[in-house]
Amino acid sequence: MPQKAGDRIKTDRRDALPLARLARSGDRTAVSVPKVEDDAIRDLTRAREETLSALKDATCRRKAFLRRHDSRSTGQAHGGPAPLRWLSEGVCPTPAQHIVFQAYVRAVTAHTERLQRLAQERHEHVQAWRLHAVVEALQALRGVQCTVAVTMVAARGDLTRCDTPRARMKCLGLIPSAYASGERRQQGSLTQAGKTHARRALVDGAWAYRSPAQVSRHWPLRREKQPKMIQDISWQAHVRLCKRYRPLVARGTQAHIVTVAIARELAGCMWAIATPLPVAA
Repeated sequence: MPQKAGDRIKTDRRDALPLARLARSGDRTAVSVPKVEDDAIRDLTRAREETLSALKDATCRRKAFLRRHDSRSTGQAHGGPAPLRWLSEGVCPTPAQHIVFQAYVRAVTAHTERLQRLAQERHEHVQAWRLHAVVEALQALRGVQCTVAVTMVAARGDLTRCDTPRARMKCLGLIPSAYASGERRQQGSLTQAGKTHARRALVDGAWAYRSPAQVSRHWPLRREKQPKMIQDISWQAHVRLCKRYRPLVARGTQAHIVTVAIARELAGCMWAIATPLPVAA
């Protein structure tokens, strides 16, 4: 709130007057207060993301321990039954090192079980959520499975609160920053506004458009549950985004920059799908 220099008087009445003037002129934007059930789903998605990060850290520590002692499995699959048996039967040179190694193994197992448990509980709570229809509709898009859809809706709530798709992209921090002075105009990196985990989930889903526009085995099962209008939007997005990815990469643009550009358009496709859907109060 702007304040004059030397103004040492602060009361509720004096604070309310400039707020009323800013609201009347349109310089203040309304905020959406999440409901209790919306905040609960958001906590579930954050807990799952934190558990996934902890699992990655624990796995890296376990691998680093094995590399330090030049201990390698003869198998090729890291997550199959054979490497897991090899890890459980692993013997270190000294008892102290064996204790440390088993602690790393138990940490990975605990985080894996917690991740599965949170995913199951999230699935059960989303079924009774008032935004369940929006979550199901967003999964008609390629690369947007349950985790991406729930994270996006839980982070932003009603996706139609933005009037235009560009406003939606702006809320997610997917537009480039700009600096203009006189005749000079320069674009910089992303603004990175909004929720970080929502933007990260959207970029993860956008990596699916690296491949050509083909129909996989699981994607049609998610699309066939939706009305024809949503199926048409998802197919148009599928063809457009897959067709745009390869020319940008062939032009020399780095893959991660192209993926962010695809994620920006994917956010607009989500807005188009969520717009005609009714949202329960």
